[in-house]
Amino acid sequence: MRAARLIKMVLLLQSRPSMTAAELARELEVSERTVTRDAQALSEAGVPVYADRGRAGGYRLIGGYRTRLTGLARGEAEALFLSGVPGALRDMGLDDAASAARLKVSAALLPSLRDASRTAAQRFHLDAPGWFQEPQTPELLPVVAEAVWDDRVLRAAYRRGLQEAPVERVLEPYGLVLKAGVWYLAAAVRGGTADVAAGPAAYAAGDGRAAGPRVYRVDRFAAVEPGDERFVRDERFDLPAFWDERAAQFARAILRAEVVVRLTAAGLRQLPHVTDPVAAREAVAAAGPPEADGMVTVRLPVESEDVAYSQLMAVGAEAEVVAPVALRERFARAARRMRERYG
Repeated sequence: MRAARLIKMVLLLQSRPSMTAAELARELEVSERTVTRDAQALSEAGVPVYADRGRAGGYRLIGGYRTRLTGLARGEAEALFLSGVPGALRDMGLDDAASAARLKVSAALLPSLRDASRTAAQRFHLDAPGWFQEPQTPELLPVVAEAVWDDRVLRAAYRRGLQEAPVERVLEPYGLVLKAGVWYLAAAVRGGTADVAAGPAAYAAGDGRAAGPRVYRVDRFAAVEPGDERFVRDERFDLPAFWDERAAQFARAILRAEVVVRLTAAGLRQLPHVTDPVAAREAVAAAGPPEADGMVTVRLPVESEDVAYSQLMAVGAEAEVVAPVALRERFARAARRMRERYG
C-alpha cells in the first residue's frame, strides 16, 4: 500500500512544477504528516524530492528527475491501453498520433508487459454507436477537434434545426463528447448572453469574453474556420461534470407531460425498462401504498402522450392508464382492436 502511494507521489510531482503538502495529502488521501514522512523516505531512497519552506512552499523534484513506466503492474498496463476509443480517435484524425503513443508506451514497458496492448484488445472492445443506425462521422469533426486541442477560437455557421438557416457564431471550443454515436461540442459563445444553465464553468460575458459553455451537435455545423487567436481556457471547467449536468437537464427538459397509471407488481418492475429510468424510479418512490387489488398508482413524467402510448403498450395488461382521458380512450380502442384480432 505504501509503495503504491510513494509511486503515485513521485508521478504527481513529476507532472507539476511543485505541490504543497495539503495538495499532496488531498490527492493521496493521507495526512500532511504522512506526506512529510513519505517525502523523506523518497529522498533517502535516492529520489530528489526537495521541500521549499514557508507559506508559499511545497515539494518538487529537482534535476529534471523522471521515472520510467517500469513500475506498472500488468493490470495497470492493460488498463492503459483501454483508455482510448479507436473509432473516436480515427474520426478526430488522431489515429496516427494514438498509434505512435501506444508504440512508445510499449517500448518503455518491461518485456514481460509488452503484450498488454494485445491482451487488452482481445478482451475488450468499445462500440460507441447505438443499434439500428448507421454511424456517420461529421465531415468537419477533425477541424473542430484540432481547434479543441489548440484552444483556438472557432468561427462557425450552425443550424439550430435541420430546416433552419445557419447562424454565425464565434466559439471557444472546450471539449468534444461522443454520445451514442453522435458527436457534441461544448463551446462558449463570444458576444452572447450568459447561459444561466452553463454548469461548472459559467462566467459572465463582457469585454469580448464568452458566455458559459453550451452544447452543439457537430453534424449541424455548416462551416467552421479556426482563427489565429487562442483563448484562455477556464481552468475550472470539468468536461465530464459539465456533460453529466447537461445530460440530466436534457432528460428532465423533454419530460413535459404527465400520465397517471396504475401498475401491477410486474408493471412496476417493467416501468424503468420502457420509460425514462430515473423518472420511473422517482415516480414509483413517490407513489402511495398498493390498493386493495394490489395495484399502485403513479404519476409519471413523459415526453408526450404519443411517446407514453408507445412506451406503456410494452407493459401490456400490467398497466392501466387513468389520465389523461384521451390517452386512456386510446388504450381502450387498442384493447378492443386486439380483442377483435385475437378473439
